[in-house]
Amino acid sequence: MSRDYVLQPFNAPVHLQIDYARELNEQQHAAVTAPPGPALVIAGAGSGKTRTLIYRVAYLLEQGIPSDRVLLLTFTNKAAREMMRRVSDLLGQELAALWGGTFHSIANRVLRQHAPLLGYERDFTILDREDARHLIKACIAESGIDVKATRFPKAEVLGEVFSLALNTQKPIKHILDEQYDYFSELAPEITGLEKRYADRKRATNAMDFDDLLALWLRLLRDHEGVRDHYQRRFQFLLVDEYQDTNKLQSDLIDLLAARHRNVMVVGDDAQSIYAWRGANHQNILKFPERYPGARVYKIETNYRSTPEILEVANAAIQTNVRQFTKHLPRREEAARSLCWSLAAIPPSRRCLSRNGCWSCARKAGI
Repeated sequence: MSRDYVLQPFNAPVHLQIDYARELNEQQHAAVTAPPGPALVIAGAGSGKTRTLIYRVAYLLEQGIPSDRVLLLTFTNKAAREMMRRVSDLLGQELAALWGGTFHSIANRVLRQHAPLLGYERDFTILDREDARHLIKACIAESGIDVKATRFPKAEVLGEVFSLALNTQKPIKHILDEQYDYFSELAPEITGLEKRYADRKRATNAMDFDDLLALWLRLLRDHEGVRDHYQRRFQFLLVDEYQDTNKLQSDLIDLLAARHRNVMVVGDDAQSIYAWRGANHQNILKFPERYPGARVYKIETNYRSTPEILEVANAAIQTNVRQFTKHLPRREEAARSLCWSLAAIPPSRRCLSRNGCWSCARKAGI
C-alpha cells in the first residue's frame, strides 16, 4: 500500500529555489501558492494559464511532494510534453516520475497494468479512427442488416454515435434522439450493433480511444483495491482546459480525487467549444457545487491580444448570464506591471520606462 504524505500545515519552507512572488503576477501567484484542497482557476484568454500550471507543479514539488504523487492531465500530448519540460527546466532536474499527459495516455498507462481485470491482455491494441471504421463495417456485414433498405447510418456516423454515448455516459437511444433524430427509429438495431462492436474488440484484444477512458473508469469503480491504490498515489491532481472535459472525464477526476480532494482545475468558462464531441460546459460552472469549500481564483490579465480585441471580448462575455464574472484588462496595463514584477525578464531586456511596454510582456514568453 502506498504511503500517504500529509502536509500539516501547508507552509512554504524557508529556502525556495524559485521566487514565485517575483516571477508571477498577483493573481497567478495566489493560484500557484494555493493551500491544499479543491481549487478552480478561471484563466482568461492569454492570461498565462500554462505558466500558472507549470509553476503550481514546481511549487508542489518544492513543498516536498514526491513527483510521482502529482498527476497533470492535459488535452494534447504536445501540451503535456511542453509542461513537463518547462517544470524540469524551472527546477533544474529531470522529473521522470512525474505523471503527466493526456487523459488517454494516462488511461493507457494504467490499463496496461490492470487489463486482465477487464477481460483484456496487457498487450491490447489501440484502434485508430480508420481501424475502428473498418471493424464497425465488418460488424454491420455480420449483423445481416440491409443498409440500403433501412437507410442505415454509415460506419463513420455510427462511430460518432458510439463515441458520444460513451463520453457523455448516455444511452444510444438518447444520443440518437438528441442529435441524430432521423435515425431514432433504428435505435434497437444500432444498440445491438454497438454491443457486437464491443464484443469484437474484446475478442481481438483491441480498444478504441473512447474505450481507454470508459474502461479506466470501470476499472476504478469495479475494483476497490485498484481504486484505493490510485486514490492514495495521486495526492495532487491538476487538470488543464477543464471547460472541455466531458462527463466521463469529470467522473474520472472526481473518483481519483475522492481521497485527498487536492484537485486544481484550470480553464475558462467563456471558451468551451467542444460540445459537439461531448464536452460538458456545466463541469466548470458547477465545480464549486461538487466540491463544497472550493477556492475560486481568477487570472484575468491578458498578455496576448490588442486593446480592440479585448474590448470586443469583454462586451461579448458580459452578456452571458451563466459564467464566472471576469474582465480582461488591456495589455498595456498588463505590460506595465509585468515590467517590474517578472524576474523571468533579464534586466537587460526590461523596459526602462516607468510606464512599461507591451514588448516586455512578449519577451517574457507569456
